[in-house]
Amino acid sequence: MKLLNEVHQYDIMMFNRLLNTRLHPVLARISKYISKTGDGHLYLCLLVWVYWQESYTSPFFQAILLGFATERPVYFVLKNGFKRNRPESALNYFQRVIKPSDQFSFPSGHTSAAFMMAVMRGFFYPSVFLLLLCWACLVGFSRVALGVHFPTDTVVGMSLGVSAALISLGIVLQ
Repeated sequence: MKLLNEVHQYDIMMFNRLLNTRLHPVLARISKYISKTGDGHLYLCLLVWVYWQESYTSPFFQAILLGFATERPVYFVLKNGFKRNRPESALNYFQRVIKPSDQFSFPSGHTSAAFMMAVMRGFFYPSVFLLLLCWACLVGFSRVALGVHFPTDTVVGMSLGVSAALISLGIVLQ
């Protein structure tokens, strides 16, 4: 318990350093758009596109399905197991920029899904891998900038997403 408290205190310090001034309106607007790219609509479009282009037997299609079948349940158990308050609830002086879709912050589901898709898409299309990793990092940063996650929420989300991608790729490509 002491370790979790120390991590939380470090997180608050990092959060305050990242957002020690009022968020610039342009950064807030850009962060909203970037965050929306991780809402899930694009993943569904990609899944339909892969199905249409390659079929349901495509390793990429199967990896996406298995990835989400792995990542989402783990994300749900962690989110509802830790029940970590979002910054606005944990910090009396802070006000978020957007309304989050649920109550708890740990881990970041947007970041997790973004990194999972970036790694999987980058595996099958290596020419866009670095661009996708930059996008996934921006999704994670946008969640902190919008005040709905602490930095470690996004770091754990990244780890979860990368792990789910590697596990699903390992299984599908056996």
